[in-house]
Amino acid sequence: MPSADPRLAVVGCAEEQRWHDALLEHPVREPQLRLWTYRSPGVVFGCSQAALLARAQQTPARLELTQRRSGGGAVLTGPWMLSTSILLPPDHRLLAGGTVTSYRWLGALIAGLLRDMNVPAHALAPDEVRRAPDDPALGWACFGGLSPWEVVVGRRKIVGLAQLRRRNGVLLTSGTLLARPDWEALCAVVDRPVGDADALDRATTSCEEQLGAAPLVESFASELHQMLTDVLGEFPNCAAVA
Repeated sequence: MPSADPRLAVVGCAEEQRWHDALLEHPVREPQLRLWTYRSPGVVFGCSQAALLARAQQTPARLELTQRRSGGGAVLTGPWMLSTSILLPPDHRLLAGGTVTSYRWLGALIAGLLRDMNVPAHALAPDEVRRAPDDPALGWACFGGLSPWEVVVGRRKIVGLAQLRRRNGVLLTSGTLLARPDWEALCAVVDRPVGDADALDRATTSCEEQLGAAPLVESFASELHQMLTDVLGEFPNCAAVA
């Protein structure tokens, strides 16, 4: 069912990936923005995880499975997550400074929104990431590790970031945990021990855990949408996906 808010699309994870692929087939002339949440759980595997996806597809699963063109670990999507997709022309001012720097403004923006909600979040500078290595046992999961400018509370990840650079444009994405994900379901899909779900709980947090209740996804999306359009400085295409 579509969201009542035209700024927010309620989709399956494969629909989101198809939107990315379709827009990157042509030159991106102006910023494009989508905010997403998910009608049911799904797993989006990174571009280097084809073997893991193939194994997951061999057994019956109640989760939708798909793959993205960007790197990183598997992402568990679901009603607990609010995601953003920002497509920019290759020469856009927000991309100046290189691949890692391109994330900085987005991580800082979402961290600021979370602090406004009384979640003590901050975007991780590169030197902070280097000082605390990831748990190698969780390298298969996106939320099991930390990258520069992702958003944390303490050392626990609450917002993941990713990007995909193509000749036609650059895709920046984020995923914010509004509530606790079903880590047990993710571990079952990829045939990981139940201890990995406990480890993911320790490595992550959510707005629900920090505040005692999850914020309404529509409210969070509205605030984030306004902040993003202010930064983009244009009127991006932001209608919901049908």
